[in-house]
Amino acid sequence: MITLTLNGISKEFDDSISIDELMKVLQLQPTLYLVELNQVALFRSEWGNQKIKSGDQIEIIRIVAGG
Repeated sequence: MITLTLNGISKEFDDSISIDELMKVLQLQPTLYLVELNQVALFRSEWGNQKIKSGDQIEIIRIVAGG
């Protein structure tokens, strides 16, 4: 079991998962979000290879266009 901080809230998961898998679990459309892992923004191309470890801090930020 791993514990991580997701947008400031502690969450537990059975196993280490990738950012891609996390987005699917959360049912979030990847094209609408930016993900930071431990205060570093990730390219979407990195999401599949980036495994989340216990203690990691994840921020998921919705991208909104406006004027």
